[in-house]
Amino acid sequence: MIRSEDKSNQALAELKAVDGGYPLYGTFVSEPDRPIQDLLAKGPDGFGVVAAPLLLDRLGLKVGDKVLLAEMPLVIRGTIVSEPDALSDGFSFAPRLVVSRDALLESGLVKIGSLVDNFYRVKLDDPTLGRRELRKEAEEKFPQAGWSVRGAANAAPALTENIDRFSEFLTLVGLAALAAGGVGVANAVSAFLDQKRQVIASFKSLGAPGHLIVMIYMIQILSIAAIAILGGLIVGGAVTPIAAHFLQGYVPVPAGFTVYPVALGIAALFGFLTTIAFSILPLGRSRLIRATELFRSQSHDGWRLVPWRYYLAAALAFAAVALLAIFSSDNRFIAFVFIVATSAAFLVLRLVAAGVSALARRVPKVHSPALRLAIGNIHRPGALTSSVVLSLGLGLTLLAALALIEGNLRSNLSGAMAEKAPNFFFVDIQSRDLEGFRDVVKETAPKGEVVEVPMLRGRILAFNGEDVQKRQIDPNARWVLQGDRGITYAENLPANSTLADGNWWPKDYRGEPLVSFSAEEAGELRLKVGDTVTVNVLGRNITARIANFRNVEWRSMSINFVMVFSPNTFQGAPHAWLATLTAPGASPDDDARVMRDITNAFPGITSVRVKDALDVASNIVAQIAVAIRAAASIAIVVSVLVLAGAIAAGNRARIHDAVVLKTLGARRAMLARAYLYEYFLLGLSASVFALAAATAAAWYVMIEIMDLPFRFLPGTALSTVAVALLVTAGTGLVGTWSVLGQKAAPVLREL
Repeated sequence: MIRSEDKSNQALAELKAVDGGYPLYGTFVSEPDRPIQDLLAKGPDGFGVVAAPLLLDRLGLKVGDKVLLAEMPLVIRGTIVSEPDALSDGFSFAPRLVVSRDALLESGLVKIGSLVDNFYRVKLDDPTLGRRELRKEAEEKFPQAGWSVRGAANAAPALTENIDRFSEFLTLVGLAALAAGGVGVANAVSAFLDQKRQVIASFKSLGAPGHLIVMIYMIQILSIAAIAILGGLIVGGAVTPIAAHFLQGYVPVPAGFTVYPVALGIAALFGFLTTIAFSILPLGRSRLIRATELFRSQSHDGWRLVPWRYYLAAALAFAAVALLAIFSSDNRFIAFVFIVATSAAFLVLRLVAAGVSALARRVPKVHSPALRLAIGNIHRPGALTSSVVLSLGLGLTLLAALALIEGNLRSNLSGAMAEKAPNFFFVDIQSRDLEGFRDVVKETAPKGEVVEVPMLRGRILAFNGEDVQKRQIDPNARWVLQGDRGITYAENLPANSTLADGNWWPKDYRGEPLVSFSAEEAGELRLKVGDTVTVNVLGRNITARIANFRNVEWRSMSINFVMVFSPNTFQGAPHAWLATLTAPGASPDDDARVMRDITNAFPGITSVRVKDALDVASNIVAQIAVAIRAAASIAIVVSVLVLAGAIAAGNRARIHDAVVLKTLGARRAMLARAYLYEYFLLGLSASVFALAAATAAAWYVMIEIMDLPFRFLPGTALSTVAVALLVTAGTGLVGTWSVLGQKAAPVLREL
């Protein structure tokens, strides 16, 4: 807790103490731009500090003012611009304050049991060989140190894992766009071949065999695809330095223009295989065009089967795309599941399109000619129904599901969780201060409820004597093994837990050390009652046997621990205390008074206002959601292009219908209304499916994966419908506008 010099204001800070060797790599940049050691040195007015601008804003201070660390005054000599090791330091809920190590030691905050993480940076002459030798020697000389050794390649494991997950998500978005784009390829090929019907008929009249026609147009299509793929590679390569420029302040990215030939090669291969896979069947149908096309234009020939070898070739091409997607992905299982899910989604979307057509066919006759024509267009041969549902279905489902998940996460953080959560967590309460702390809280918040438990820090080293670093760990449980965990001891079962398996130890137990493990995490770690857990606490390795598993309600935001030990395990060990204060109905002013009084009475106690932490988490969720939805919007862009291709493919039949109707007296306005109604109904159908699928997906993620309550969000539903209607109606009218002005004579002459 950092306080202003007059003790009128205080704020939570992440305190970072560095020695004279800092930084070993990179440059610490501050404002003013001076060497970090000069800014932190002890002068006549005391030690200096460098603070994050946000901390100064919260305290209402500026460079040159003083702050209190415990009871020691420090001079603010600058603000932080960038830290070379910020990523490896991990995520923090509070702004940074950098001090010298000497200042921290003089402050008196470092005591046995205090929550302090020590990081030793080592610069090696030979990083490759030296790191392995250093790690081996350190583990041999200090077997009970319990430290974690990381190299430059894995300086921030949590960040690396999050980047990997986001990369996997981008891969899935790319595959979704590829799948939707494949439908666009099929539509574009169909439209292209539709324009060449008389040319193909001429070839047929001159005796050209079907396979020659297929080869002629396959060469043309692959040539066009090569140009498009080259353009895509150029644009994709150019995007890289632009993205790197905006990401420089957040993640380490290479400077300048970097080309990744393997990634570009895989992208090009995806493009060619997708083109081939979705072009084979339309090309196969082109060989079925009759020579009579030279003499009259047919509006629609109906669906006809192509020779079986074309279906086999298409199946092999699709299999090649799937195998490339699976083997080029870092997580092949996720890629496999996604390929299967996408295939199932295509099948379901086909069934949905068939269902919409069947429903339109059975709709009673309506009086409005425009609406009657629109309904007929939905189920007539060559209708756009299947193309629209396929193209919009995947993209809308993806965006709607992400919006529902984000909305529910933020709702839980600001609603249900906030209501159940305590007002404050108090950390680092020393045993000698516990009674005085209770008195201050009782005086400041007389109606508040205080819960306090002893707390130590420990790192899990082994299960059943096997090093945890050598075990295959479920990704969902890795957080339990990353860094030090808060642990406690208790004579009785905690009030907010229930036994899932095993028995609680008896009162005044004096046998071998026992531990109660969280049931969910124990299952993910493949533990069972009777196994042993080795934990390093205060430099000592302690092995305890698992006596039972507990069901822990993490969402309550109350005091919860993965591991609760029997009291005899830490008998006589120094430790601090953790406490919560729950004061229903307390105002922000009440919370501020509690924080001020506790901090002034006990400067060494850290006060965490839970609402502030939840607000930070909610903002992070919102920022991540914006980035994810921006990436996912690619699928919608592809859907629009696919829809445009589908409309282009069907324009020949629409020109025929429009000319006949106008000859029979239909006006252009009536035809425009008919097309608008048609696109409106198709967009509504696609959005209804997308909402249903997205709701099911979001429900599963929230309930089964995140273990959080789910509720339907009407605003998200309305926005999904609005996007679908805007995309289909806008794209449809633009695509068919030329049909409305088509001259009748040239078309009638060919009937």
